[in-house]
Amino acid sequence: MMRKASGGGGSENRDDHAAFSALLEDSAEDLYERAPCGYLSTLLDGTIAKINTTLLDWLGHQRGDLVGRKTFSDLLTVGGRLYHETHFAPLLRMQGEVSGIALELKTADGGRLPVLVTSTVKTGSDGQPLLIRTTVFDARDRRAYETELLRARQEAEREREELKRLNATLQQTLLPPTLVNVPGLDVAAHYHIASTDKVGGDFYDLFPLASGTWGLFLGDVCGKGAAAAAVTSLARYTLRAAAVYDPDPVAVLSNLNTVLNHEYNGQDPRFCTVVFGLLTPDADRGGFHVTLASGGHPPALLMRADGTADYLPTPGGQLIGALPDAHIATTTVRLDLGDTLLLHTDGLTEAHTAQIKDGDRYGDDALLDFAQVLAPTTASDAVAAVRDLLDTFGTGVDDDTAVLAISVPRPPSEEQP
Repeated sequence: MMRKASGGGGSENRDDHAAFSALLEDSAEDLYERAPCGYLSTLLDGTIAKINTTLLDWLGHQRGDLVGRKTFSDLLTVGGRLYHETHFAPLLRMQGEVSGIALELKTADGGRLPVLVTSTVKTGSDGQPLLIRTTVFDARDRRAYETELLRARQEAEREREELKRLNATLQQTLLPPTLVNVPGLDVAAHYHIASTDKVGGDFYDLFPLASGTWGLFLGDVCGKGAAAAAVTSLARYTLRAAAVYDPDPVAVLSNLNTVLNHEYNGQDPRFCTVVFGLLTPDADRGGFHVTLASGGHPPALLMRADGTADYLPTPGGQLIGALPDAHIATTTVRLDLGDTLLLHTDGLTEAHTAQIKDGDRYGDDALLDFAQVLAPTTASDAVAAVRDLLDTFGTGVDDDTAVLAISVPRPPSEEQP
């Protein structure tokens, strides 16, 4: 006769059954007294009629100190008692139940116990209220969590404000503190910051060169942040150095293209759009000769003294730094009395605006219409008008925008009233 093999399974089943039986033998009273939350029952006037051991232990009181002697509101802090009388109790009377209210209880040693309270009105068979049952949950861990969360949020906000200050300081180092005075020209510039969280990549400058000539440039580096700022700084100082060595605009941008292409030709290529101009005063006729070279940059706007306005196209100009031998497009123009030349980055024309039909970008055509209404104008007035225009876009300007304007002022006797 074969015997069945014995194993540990039967013993484990007996242990589980014994544990389950012991659980069933727990008395209702013990479950009430030792529950993981506090329980108390009060009369309708708030007098404590019953309270479990868990809540007594939390508060450090003896049962005889509270039952029949204290009301629920007596256990609350001053602020909690005021809230109970003005909000909690009236709401409980109207609804019959109030759930998850954050309050603070006073402990026997004078401390405070943060809790979450739920109260329910028990009614008799006739529907009349008999007593109030209240469940109390210890919220100390939750309060500690909320306090830590608030501290972390405040720390993050301080770090963000510090980052904003650092970004603003870094941005200022990438732009000339003031524009130089050019005899025979009015000059003005503006830099619109779209976000204070990241340093933008727009830049501009105006500076003297040899033989009474002047150089100017305005550009936009791809991307934002510290990496873009590094390229901006490199581009700005390379352009100034190259212009001193050879002021020909094509040579200046070709030099920058070589530097950027050699420096950033690996896994993280960096490039930019730039327009560089060489300003030469006309000693005989007045005004200035301007030669512009563009590396993929939006065309400049020319607003004439006669009230006309148009773009100065430089077709075919390629991004600076993207290719070893970028094609540089040039154009030449003469600025006479009352003429204004405006350079800008694409943050202006790519701004979102609800005023434009069939598209949500401001666009080149809208900017040209704006310039035609504005002409004739001066450098200062043109930049001020663009600033006002950017303000109307509000948060629709999602990219930094730089504008630089130069104009040949009319004699005071010829200025329009």
